[in-house]
Amino acid sequence: MAGSLETIVRTVAAFVILLIISRILGKQTISNMTFHDFVSSITLGGITANLAFNHKVSSWTLILALLVFFGISYLVSVLALKSRTWSRWTSGTPTVVIEHGKILEGNMRKIRYTLDSLAQSLREKNIFNLEEVEYAVLEDHGKLSVKKKSEYEFVTRKDLKLHEEAVKSFPVELIMDGKIIEDNLARNGLTKEWLERELGKRNKTLPDVFYAVRGTQNKLFFDYYQDDIKRPID
Repeated sequence: MAGSLETIVRTVAAFVILLIISRILGKQTISNMTFHDFVSSITLGGITANLAFNHKVSSWTLILALLVFFGISYLVSVLALKSRTWSRWTSGTPTVVIEHGKILEGNMRKIRYTLDSLAQSLREKNIFNLEEVEYAVLEDHGKLSVKKKSEYEFVTRKDLKLHEEAVKSFPVELIMDGKIIEDNLARNGLTKEWLERELGKRNKTLPDVFYAVRGTQNKLFFDYYQDDIKRPID
């Protein structure tokens, strides 16, 4: 009876601790997992399972292990927010696998992504013909994002009022987390001075910007730190 009671107590404690840790680490851990999230989930799950059922190891030892690993995981998450280089190393980066309707075999080989996997991911998006795809990007959490060719896209209310426009370019991220992505500017023949002039037209400066991207129609989109939203949706 004492053994059963100990198992119940340890299991409840494991559940409560893991729930608290998951809440602190955030929703990302339970949604689209990156490399870091995957490693964290597997390790935390293993330690928690031992806390619940392994009576040979002291519960306090396992709780300490849980807290130490939680601290490491939390620190990695904080560093990823502060450093783009660290974020790319721990979480990975998106990989373009189809560009202008053409499969990039070299990119697929680098990430060991097969044609079967590509075809399956496209079918899950109700795309059975590769000729319909303009761009496809394998995100760092393993899911495929797809931009169809204009002639295969669904018509929206806005399309009924405007003439159809072809895709002019792949979206280019210019600022992320308030930091200019110098490589993207250079690769696309853009400069920091040009970016500052565009912001000046909007009465904004670089420190005001959280995220900036040049879209498929070469239109600029800026997201500012000050959103003027009194009650943002969680």
